[in-house]
Amino acid sequence: MRFSGTDRYIVPQDLEIAVNAAVTLERPLLVKGEPGTGKTELARQVAEALDMPILEWHIKSTTRAQQGLYEYDAVSRLRDSQLGDDRVNDVANYIKRGKLWEAFAAPERVVLLIDEIDKADIEFPNDLLQELDRMEFFVYETGETVRAANRPVVIITSNNEKELPDAFLRRCFFHFITFPDADTLAKIVEVHHPGIKSGLLTAALEQFFEIRDTPGLKKKPSTSEVLDWLKLLLAEDLTPEDLKRDGANALPKLHGALLKNEQDVALFERLAFMARGQR
Repeated sequence: MRFSGTDRYIVPQDLEIAVNAAVTLERPLLVKGEPGTGKTELARQVAEALDMPILEWHIKSTTRAQQGLYEYDAVSRLRDSQLGDDRVNDVANYIKRGKLWEAFAAPERVVLLIDEIDKADIEFPNDLLQELDRMEFFVYETGETVRAANRPVVIITSNNEKELPDAFLRRCFFHFITFPDADTLAKIVEVHHPGIKSGLLTAALEQFFEIRDTPGLKKKPSTSEVLDWLKLLLAEDLTPEDLKRDGANALPKLHGALLKNEQDVALFERLAFMARGQR
């Protein structure tokens, strides 16, 4: 059982090695990288390539680790007891399984995605240490221990918004997805926009990397954003000549797909003003 990418996902060799190492070690794979570099999609493609179902747990700032195990709805039980409902006699009727419980109870091995773990409270990773390490947890309300029938392939993503605890990192196999170079990005584009004219692709990627390398840029455009930009260029049937910029107009065509805040737009407008002043 080895992962080597799919027809729709170009995987660099170092990332391929990381995925397979985590699967072999039966450790969670912690994937970091810029937003938009395909971390979440990686889990979906691993599931497809290994022919496994996928369970996705998308973390928010309000998410608690306990929600990944189970939640006990005491309010509903109290209400039903007041109404004389026979369901109250079985506490299991008021326990909602979380994504970890679903993964542990699955009849076949699954891929479990814990997406953007750094959005949660700093204690969130620590609260999952034992469960991810031992692949079991105790349900106090019913007195049962839930153990993984088949150890899931766990992929955890982080945008590096906050540091994760050392004890948590020790239990993971780590990989940082570097931004793809021009050749790799061209292959990724070809997967999503097959048959794109080489002249347009070359001109677009050259301009894209110039934008990413602009000093002072607050948010560099990502892989997903260049794919959106190219989709717009193709929809508008633009040519390489249409993409050319001069001093009077430093902003790229359809720049809203690439520049996502007013500071970066203003930066390119200042560059245009300075270029006009030097003429």
